[in-house]
Amino acid sequence: MQLVADICLCEYTDHGHCGVITQGEVDNDQSLPLLAEMAVSMARAGADIVAPSDMMDGRVAAIREALDGAGLGGTPILSYAVKYASGFYGPFREAAQNTPQFGDRRGYQMDPGNVREALKEVALDLEEGADMVLVKPAMAFLDVVRRVKERFDVPVGAYNVSGEYAMLKAAAANGWIDGERVMLEVLTSIKRAGADFILSYHALEAAQLLTD
Repeated sequence: MQLVADICLCEYTDHGHCGVITQGEVDNDQSLPLLAEMAVSMARAGADIVAPSDMMDGRVAAIREALDGAGLGGTPILSYAVKYASGFYGPFREAAQNTPQFGDRRGYQMDPGNVREALKEVALDLEEGADMVLVKPAMAFLDVVRRVKERFDVPVGAYNVSGEYAMLKAAAANGWIDGERVMLEVLTSIKRAGADFILSYHALEAAQLLTD
């Protein structure tokens, strides 16, 4: 079992954005030291892996430098290198109460129609010291998972997010689909696209089915 710590500021701000706000805008450079400090704190507390999900430019390099400087150079970084500004995050944002209080996150998350930017972001994060990368969401971006896996020789994960989970559960509750069967088909499709590992709200349920 590996403990992965999410590194982002949105859960700790009253505005819900993933970075520091300066004059009404997310201040990328002012956010980096805080993200680096958070990563060190999490690693010292026992996190096996730190996973920056904020999408600030340069945050992997800042975290790598901070970890190395704190004597935690062996802590791997799982970068949310490809995180789209998606409509599939709704249930999580409602539960975590971290919906932005103004504007949205499209200024620092990615355009869902752009795959070239995804490959560029992965390359940059690997240059900065990331050990693994993540594509989020998963189901609507299986082609991106495939493109990243074909281009880069590193572990590639995919995040089967809350909206994808809720959509399947709602359909099953209405009797429109066989929930367990479709769940396994969805997870299989993510794996088939090239994901080495999958983050999913289905994890416990799927594990039980696969081990029975």
